[in-house]
Amino acid sequence: MSWDEAAANFDDEPDHGLRDPAVKAAWVALLAPMVPSPHARIADLGCGTGSVSALFAQAGHDVHGVDQSPRMLEIARTKCADTIDSVRLRAGDAAAGSVTLLLGDAADPPLEPCSYDLVFARHVLWTLPPAAVRKWVALLRPGGRLLLVEGRWSTGAGLTADQCRRLVLSHRRHVDVRMLTDPALWGGPIDDERYLLVSDA
Repeated sequence: MSWDEAAANFDDEPDHGLRDPAVKAAWVALLAPMVPSPHARIADLGCGTGSVSALFAQAGHDVHGVDQSPRMLEIARTKCADTIDSVRLRAGDAAAGSVTLLLGDAADPPLEPCSYDLVFARHVLWTLPPAAVRKWVALLRPGGRLLLVEGRWSTGAGLTADQCRRLVLSHRRHVDVRMLTDPALWGGPIDDERYLLVSDA
């Protein structure tokens, strides 16, 4: 199945669509403190239907989302526009961030090097060649942060935390990994390995 074919039902997974307020709140609580500045420029690579891009924009950040699926991006455009409109109605223009969505390969994103405070990807790296990390690191400004949510799922797909750590350390000096065991993030209990990787240098 292609990502375009998966788009219609992609958001049915609790951690994909973030439709459940408790799941959404758990992701906000996890990600908000990870953004390195109050009004950051963020690259969301493999952004899918834009759920996390919308969260970042809702918090006042400027997001460039990249995905290879036109259908995913159609859904993301609607979702992000609705989120930004809601923020503007509630809190005014100054409180709203922005989202620019681009069709492209997350492994070689069509974005300007050295121009992002945060490069973010969720459930993406395991599908890509290892060289993608070098491209991602090149997007960061000095002092910028690489933030990855990955896992080794019960299906056998994915990357273990150790595999991901070693991959990132081939391009960065420091990596911290935090296991994501809170059922609130996933809409229920999990029995596999899911984690957040943070690299600041």
